[in-house]
Amino acid sequence: CKGKFNIYLKRTLQYDNVHPTEKALVVYYEVEASILRETCNISCKSVYSITDISALARKVVEECKVIHPSKLVEVEHLPLYLQKREKPSIEKKEKKPSKPRELLPFEEMEIDEEANINKIDDYIELLYESILEKIRGSTPILHLAHIPDNLEELLHNEIALGALARVLREDWKHSVELATTIIYLLLFSQFHGLITHYKIGTLCMNIIEHELKKYDLWQDELEKKSKAYILFRLRKEHEKTIKKYQSFLVKQEQLLRVAFYLLLNLSEDTRTELKMKDKNIVHLLVKSLERDNEELLVLVVSFLKKLSIFLENKNEMAEMDAVEKLTCLVPCEHENLMNVTLRLLHNLSFDMGLRGKMVHVGLLPKLTDLLGNSLLTFILMRLDHPSTVIELHFWVCEQLMQMLFEHGKERIDTELISFCINLAAYKTNAQIICEGNGLKMLMKRALKLKDPLLMKMIRNLSQHDGPLQQLFIDYVGDLAAQIKREGDEEFVIECLVTMANLTIPVLDWELLLKECNLVPYLKDHLKPGSAEDDLILEVVIMMGTVSVDDSCAVMLAKSGIIPALIELLNAQQEDNESVCQIIYFFYQMVFHQATRDVIIKDTQAPAYLINLMHDKNMEIRQVCDNTLDIIAEYDEEWGKKIQSENRQMEEAEPYLYGEDPDPWSSPISSTALVRNHTYTPNTPQRNMADTTYIYSQFHFQNGDFNTW
Repeated sequence: CKGKFNIYLKRTLQYDNVHPTEKALVVYYEVEASILRETCNISCKSVYSITDISALARKVVEECKVIHPSKLVEVEHLPLYLQKREKPSIEKKEKKPSKPRELLPFEEMEIDEEANINKIDDYIELLYESILEKIRGSTPILHLAHIPDNLEELLHNEIALGALARVLREDWKHSVELATTIIYLLLFSQFHGLITHYKIGTLCMNIIEHELKKYDLWQDELEKKSKAYILFRLRKEHEKTIKKYQSFLVKQEQLLRVAFYLLLNLSEDTRTELKMKDKNIVHLLVKSLERDNEELLVLVVSFLKKLSIFLENKNEMAEMDAVEKLTCLVPCEHENLMNVTLRLLHNLSFDMGLRGKMVHVGLLPKLTDLLGNSLLTFILMRLDHPSTVIELHFWVCEQLMQMLFEHGKERIDTELISFCINLAAYKTNAQIICEGNGLKMLMKRALKLKDPLLMKMIRNLSQHDGPLQQLFIDYVGDLAAQIKREGDEEFVIECLVTMANLTIPVLDWELLLKECNLVPYLKDHLKPGSAEDDLILEVVIMMGTVSVDDSCAVMLAKSGIIPALIELLNAQQEDNESVCQIIYFFYQMVFHQATRDVIIKDTQAPAYLINLMHDKNMEIRQVCDNTLDIIAEYDEEWGKKIQSENRQMEEAEPYLYGEDPDPWSSPISSTALVRNHTYTPNTPQRNMADTTYIYSQFHFQNGDFNTW
């Protein structure tokens, strides 16, 4: 029988039951002396299907003195229930996110005798004596608070709580141990009302500020003692000072830890957190980053991470040089401290100035050894400072490529590949990634796994002109083959964009279109609603790229693709980018003499272009003007219409671009568009701002990974 009871006290059996999980009987009885209900667990682990229940019940009654023999019949049905009850399944517990470890009892909490709730009045009386007696009185109360059954009684004992609050307010400067004990007691959530009533939060901030000043004084004292030791060889005095300082440091860090923990709990209320901010809580926390106690640092950094999601707090951290102090904590062997530090750095990395400071203080070389950490990856994704890009390619690219290829047949981690996508957007990094067999291995893996994110990385590599694009010639056929296969539409889009980025003069687009029979595919996907808008847009861009070749332009014109484009233009007139890319294709068609007549004489494309001359979007107007200039020079009749429209445009210009234009009432702005985009009509590809894909589609909780 496992349970606490005094065999000299009278006990009254109330009822018995079975243990909810273990094979045991639970007996409930009352002790008259203290009027407290207690339980006694009787182990019955040997209950099996062949067990004699009657014999077991008799044995239980004989061995457990609190059960009267007259209760034998009532006891018998309990082992029978245990015999039939199924064994509870053990579910795998979810791994909880790391948080500051719960505070553990410290040396000053130890007491000679067990705390008793019945002696609470004696403990209160000690709170009116000397400092040592006050410590002796508050420590048992703290022990009692760790027992859940006692919390309710303590909460209603206004005399005890008032005395504790008074002692803390009057004597915290006289004893670190006393202040630590009382603040530790108030950490329980049941006492938050008391904390608010007695303004304990403000008092804790005053205590922390005072202790940090004492720490600075000790540092100055140690520096003086060290100089005296060097000059006068005062070894004993120096050693004595060191021991005294170490003892002070241990006690002070215990106090700082419980005080910060209490403030962290109170900061769950946003109004309270705002009051802390006004009293310079950020200043106190950043100053505490200079400590070496890892458990205290976990708490301090966690608090800073919570505060860092607000702009004012982030700016204050920047003024206090928090990044420099956090850099000293990376890397560290304490896992929780490492993780929470990276989360805080991630929150701070959203600020461009702080990103530059992270590079300046030498954080990058430290981070390269930790590339497997997903939190670190998020930080590096944000480091787009110009100096960062230069430094990154020296340390990171080769290691990342090695990590990519170590995944075998598995899909690459989202954090890792998203970082690689961002790196590939910079030409210097792209050159390192593609050198040797880098591009070959990436392309082989992407085509085999049909991985759209890996293909997105290749897409960013393909946008850099010069020798890099020459490396893609060997893979154009493979990309074209992937386009015609039914499968992941996102993967197909990335293949299309990669091909559209290639502006290599030596690439024979005509041969590629014929061998892969791509023209029917391109035409079929120009019909509105035939595919997702993103895929249709990439098809138009692809056509704009291949139409640079005059033989390809002729092939596309003969296929009847221009009427399909005009129909698409009508359907997509609210989409700036689609309109701009379609007009660019018309520009390429009128640029070639072989296809100019098809556009001018066989279609109504010039009329649509004249209408778009007055579009509100500057890029659309620019590419229209360039196209219509060629048409006006070649065809006299269309030239007169264009000239007449230009005169009307000049007359209507004050109404179009006045101080407060009304796009709904203007008679010539019916095609007013809403989305901005970048476009360069003198080149056969989209502007880099369109082709570069910066991948950062992650959601964070509480500023992490509140990220992370």
